[in-house]
This record gives sequence, C-alpha cells and structure tokens, in this order.
Amino acid sequence: MDSIRARRNVRQYTDQPITREDLERILDAGRRAPSANNWQPWNFVVVTDRAALVELAKAWEMGGRHIARSAATVAFVVKEPEDARQRDLVMYDLGQVTANIMLAAADLGIGSGHSAVRDQAQAQRVLGFPAGYFAAFMVGLGYPADRPLRPLRRPNRRSLDEVVHWDHW
Repeated sequence: MDSIRARRNVRQYTDQPITREDLERILDAGRRAPSANNWQPWNFVVVTDRAALVELAKAWEMGGRHIARSAATVAFVVKEPEDARQRDLVMYDLGQVTANIMLAAADLGIGSGHSAVRDQAQAQRVLGFPAGYFAAFMVGLGYPADRPLRPLRRPNRRSLDEVVHWDHW
C-alpha cells in the first residue's frame, strides 16, 4: 500500500542513473501484468542513451518532454491490432502493464511519468521496431528531482465514499 500511496507522476528527474538490476525488476513487474487470455501482446524497448531519449521525446513533443530528461524510458511496442476489439484489449492490457511498472518503480523510490506516442515514424526511427508494430505508450523513469516519493497523506483524489457504490448506484 505504501507504493500505491506514494506513486505520483514525476516529470523532473535527477541525473542519477538507474541500475540495470532495478530496471530489470521494474520490467519484470510489467511482464507479469495480467492480459486477456494471457495474450501478453507487449514488447518493451528500454532506452537509456541520452541522445536517443532526446529524439524519442519528439514522438510526442507536447506531453513527452520529460522523456528527454529521464534516466530511462520504457516504450511499449505492440503488433497492429486486427480490429477494434483487439485494439481495446491491447489498450486495457497496456494499462495494467503501466500500473505494474509505475508501482514497481515507486517501490524502489524511482519516479515515473507516462506519455503517449503521436509521431509513430519518429518512434520507429529511434526504437527500431519492425513494420506492422506501433509504439503505444512510454513511461519515463528517474529519481525525482523535487522531493522523494513517500506516501501522500492528502492525495488529490475523490473520497472513497464518493467513488464507491455498494450493491447498486
């Protein structure tokens, strides 16, 4: 629960690198996310090279600027869906991957910030994924520059009573 309560979007990072061991732990958490029929449609491309991170951030310049400053970014690359139903399943499954990765990072004191990917050609140039695939999302990782992660006492969230409906609406 502490990791859940401490996790927040972090988009300003220190220069401290993330160890390979910690990255693998975070990626393993993502790999273990549930998926429809255990489909596991994801591939993770991990970028740690500064020049590549700067170029990758251009895949969504409006909201992905933090990618350029991250210590590492994980791009989720998946096969182009065959139909709308499969696309819905991919997006749902990647949401679960994102949550697992962000929580595992928070558990290690590592901040995370998600990003969409608007420019697929730019993402493909940087990441090198084959035709027939697309970069769905990215998660930037790094140690928070502003304050360490710790459980928030007063999160900016709707109250439990406002969100939960027991037995019916």
